Amino acid sequence: MATCPKRLALAGYFLSAAVATAAPTAIEVRGSQLLGPDQQDVGEADWLARLNNWKRDPNGQHAAWLDAMRSWRSSQLARIAYDDVQYRRPELRWTQRNFVQPQAMVEDRYLYDPVAGRYTVERYLNDLERRYGGIDSVLLWPVYPNIGIDNRNQWDMVRDLPGGIPGVRQLIKDFHARGVKVFFPTMPWDTGSRDPGQPPHEATASLMAEIGADGINGDTMDGLPIEYRTASDTTGHPVALEPELSFKDDGMLAYNQQSWGYWPTSLVPLVSKWKWLEPRHMVHVCDRWATDRTNILQDAFFNGVGIESWENVWGWWNQFTPRDGEAMRRISTIYRAFPEHLVSADWRPHVPTLHYGVYASEFPLAGKTLWTIINRTDWSVSESIMRVPHQPGQRYFDVWNGKEITALVRDGYAELSMPLEAHGYGAVLRLDRDTSAAGLDSIMKRLAQQAAKPLRAYSNEWTPLPQKMTPIASTAPARSAPAGMIKIPAATFDFQVRGIEIEGENKPGLDVQYPWESSARRGHVHRLAIKSFYIDKHPVTNAQFKQFIVASAYRPKDDHNFLKHWEHGSPKAGDEDRPVTWVSLEDARAYLKWAGKRLPHEWEWQYAAQGNDGRLYPWGNEWDDSMVPTPAKSRDLPPPERVGQHPKGASPFGVEDMVGHIWQWTNEFSDEHTRTAILRGGSYYQPQDSYWYFPQAYKLNEHGKYLLMAPSKDRSGGLGFRGVRDAL
Repeated sequence: MATCPKRLALAGYFLSAAVATAAPTAIEVRGSQLLGPDQQDVGEADWLARLNNWKRDPNGQHAAWLDAMRSWRSSQLARIAYDDVQYRRPELRWTQRNFVQPQAMVEDRYLYDPVAGRYTVERYLNDLERRYGGIDSVLLWPVYPNIGIDNRNQWDMVRDLPGGIPGVRQLIKDFHARGVKVFFPTMPWDTGSRDPGQPPHEATASLMAEIGADGINGDTMDGLPIEYRTASDTTGHPVALEPELSFKDDGMLAYNQQSWGYWPTSLVPLVSKWKWLEPRHMVHVCDRWATDRTNILQDAFFNGVGIESWENVWGWWNQFTPRDGEAMRRISTIYRAFPEHLVSADWRPHVPTLHYGVYASEFPLAGKTLWTIINRTDWSVSESIMRVPHQPGQRYFDVWNGKEITALVRDGYAELSMPLEAHGYGAVLRLDRDTSAAGLDSIMKRLAQQAAKPLRAYSNEWTPLPQKMTPIASTAPARSAPAGMIKIPAATFDFQVRGIEIEGENKPGLDVQYPWESSARRGHVHRLAIKSFYIDKHPVTNAQFKQFIVASAYRPKDDHNFLKHWEHGSPKAGDEDRPVTWVSLEDARAYLKWAGKRLPHEWEWQYAAQGNDGRLYPWGNEWDDSMVPTPAKSRDLPPPERVGQHPKGASPFGVEDMVGHIWQWTNEFSDEHTRTAILRGGSYYQPQDSYWYFPQAYKLNEHGKYLLMAPSKDRSGGLGFRGVRDAL
């Protein structure tokens, strides 16, 4: 980007506040944060130093530290020849008020109704407003963790959303009608799927312009390169840039107007490096795995930055507790009431307070000043919270509680008292004589209503969301083996399997919850009695599915991607004996109902593949490449191999093509927000160059978890099925 000397170092935006003298104390950078005054409790190797942290006196170090911070800022901005032109663009200034942003899985049932087959933006937004006060933007997530089950790339997966591009455009318009901006992600690691035919930055910028999105989130990116800014501007539809990780180069701050903050927490809150360098930069503090979000909410409020209110984490529902939700509501109410303060050029973190463990930041404007306050301690305080310089006629308002403060004024200072709950929050507004704040009376009334019930009265208990397994109806029992099926004898089976989601830690609520379990979890062990049944020797083929189409005239309501690999309504010549793919769970069920069969329960599938000796693969305990199709590793997706080509790879019962051929549908699970299918067997398609593609589950004690949204998106070129029939 060309640099204009007149705009260097924010063009006077806050250089007037910088101190040009040499820094009297060192400024220590910890990733995307800066240590506060006399801060000693982050990363010390000496346990005794940590033990004695309570002795420090950050207030006594504040003046020297603030001088050093200003000097450090001036030198850093000069070093990178900083130009603030992107922050002055009228069409992108909304980023400076983009305080609350969830990452939302497109599969979330509050966002899309799979029964009605339509987006439900009103339901989604109403729920968030009810629980924590609503949002300013949303990051819609249509790609990971399902990407890699076939060769569809990240842009294909947006186009495969229900309704296609017109449907996505309307979805975004629905958010805009409620004042909410919309982001989509870009994945730099997606280099093993279908080649889009143009550089990623151009493909992403073009798609964002086509659908009318407002921003790009750079997944795993430590700053979106300048090419994304240029490509977006070239489309005539400029969007905001927001990387997930801290900038690898400070110069990226100039054109990435937003970022996420994965912040370590300490007793003395750290200061956002990017917010300090550019007060108009919007950080969203994020901790997707935290079930108690007090720390990230306090850290954000202290810095006057935003919050990534992420709850649906790859299908694991991590809902805000009632206490955290209410804290978020009050924080966002204050943010939206005083947004101009939060981008103040002269904001001052760590202004002194009069209590141990209470920390404050000051956001001054002409004639009025806002302080945000956090209490890090386990006890409440209410007297003499702060002492601030006072001029005659100044008034003070406890905006957290919606009350005016009667300050104790003496010796040119005002001593402010207000209640701060344990691990709670506070905020004060000061107005100079003859200064007013628009709408202050109504804001104070609203805040007083919210504060009528203290945060401690709200539960902070987190519990996982219960799941239910979708029933699979029994079939008419068969007396003998139907054609192409193998009888599996009754047995007591030790069912042991674990979910191999790429991310997810091992918290309650992850993976799936079988009927005998108290909650979902990654690892599953259960002994169960299995009745005798028949199972297809091979996966259902194209020829067999064609018979169904001819006999039933079946055509799904949502037919996008349905039998995508066929031509003119029939399999390609030579493909008749290959497994049918590009069929949704609903399509598979329709075929099996017609055929008098059903899907296998997962434990039936595993028992048919494993027998009763716990082997890792159908043929034994050692992997053997000759037992499975040759993997496809290019960016193209060749058709799967014909069935029955590896008879030596059969299970102890003689069932073939169980592993390494195509993924196979089994059970469906759902909770209030997410539908999931358990896939078994892994597939022949192995996209290369990234860890983040849908992981294979070749071992018989592993399963894949596939998020479900709508048939248009769920259908895959690497996913088919086989049937089961009950036996007498």
